[in-house]
Amino acid sequence: MNAAIIFFILAALMLTGMPVSIALGLTVLSFLFGFTDVPLESVALKLFTGIEKFEIMAIPFFILAGNFLTHGGVARRMINFATAMVGHWYGGLGLGGVMACALFAAVSGSSPATVVAIGSILLPAMVKAGFPKRFGAGVITTSGALGILIPPSIVMVMYAVATNTSVGALFMAGVIPGIVLAMVLGGVTWWRARKNNYPRLPKASWSERWKAFRESVWGLFLIVVVMGGIYAGIFTPTEAAAMSAVYAFFVAVFIYKDMGLKDVPKVLLNSANMSAMLLYIITNAALFSFIMTNENIPQAMADWIMGHGLGVVSFLLAVNVILLLAGNFMEPSSIMLIFAPILFPIAMKLGIDPIHLGILMVVNMEVGMCHPPVGLNLYVASGITKMGITELTVAVWPWLLAMLGFLVAVTYWPPMSLWLPRMLGMM
Repeated sequence: MNAAIIFFILAALMLTGMPVSIALGLTVLSFLFGFTDVPLESVALKLFTGIEKFEIMAIPFFILAGNFLTHGGVARRMINFATAMVGHWYGGLGLGGVMACALFAAVSGSSPATVVAIGSILLPAMVKAGFPKRFGAGVITTSGALGILIPPSIVMVMYAVATNTSVGALFMAGVIPGIVLAMVLGGVTWWRARKNNYPRLPKASWSERWKAFRESVWGLFLIVVVMGGIYAGIFTPTEAAAMSAVYAFFVAVFIYKDMGLKDVPKVLLNSANMSAMLLYIITNAALFSFIMTNENIPQAMADWIMGHGLGVVSFLLAVNVILLLAGNFMEPSSIMLIFAPILFPIAMKLGIDPIHLGILMVVNMEVGMCHPPVGLNLYVASGITKMGITELTVAVWPWLLAMLGFLVAVTYWPPMSLWLPRMLGMM
């Protein structure tokens, strides 16, 4: 009964058009005042302890690093390197876009940042080269979603915070699925370009490829700094985030010099705004999680599922359906922070690995970012391409279908996610 009341209040508030973070907070307060005897002091305490975790500090640092890289010319150099390597294949610039998105994802941790950084440079170039605008928009919108699967990933940090799972193990678990999804998206791009005979770039010489690599190496080295540092045990994921922010600042301002010291305050302010918004969502989600746990709702749901004999296959199918439906109305941070604490105890009872569940949820978030009505990547791409959401939805469908097929593979073949962290002894 209490679960029905909580979800009814939340749904009613969200239907008014209220931001999810505020709806979460008001749901908790309404339920506490109207239906429980929980003292108000415990709510205030939970507000502070909810964001007291060390791992949360990684979020503002990764946001800051991503903003320095977005404004610091790193994206342009990665595009040059990617197109030098694969530009001579069918749909060369499109394939270069997929590869550049994968590389930029490995240093930024954010899908919208990847779409903006790569799309704003590559899309005009693709149109100029003779590619249809829809084709370029489809490539960048879907490939930009790699930003939350290929580590480091802000959404993975949020899952780790919500479920007390290892951030380092999650990062390593995202490497192989991220590479496989990049290859899947690249395959769709190549197939459509070959079918429609889209333009190809002249094949770059090895000296041109070496030059492009040399120019982009400072940005690419950040992947080694973050992932190598975590795996080698030199620093924790949170410390890696701080290192990446300092390194990105140094590269953008002093090596590439595409950004002056006078631009730094603006980047810091933008990063602070984004961080404050996410921390506000996290705080309210922590309150929501507290009230759910206090009412034993996840445990009751787990007992119900076990009592009705629903197995792992049925549960994972239900998780995908729920998360894909939630992706119609909510953005990834809110979905992760609301559903992870509910689904996690049920998954544990069924013997599902928490790392596998985390990667499964992240892939669902990726799909959600690319379909209407509130797909975040669609809105970012719409701003760059000046295309309507309906037109963009039509543009992305071939890649979106491939992503759904990939989601099924990730869901029912756990070794794709778990092999690397197990091999590295992280779980």
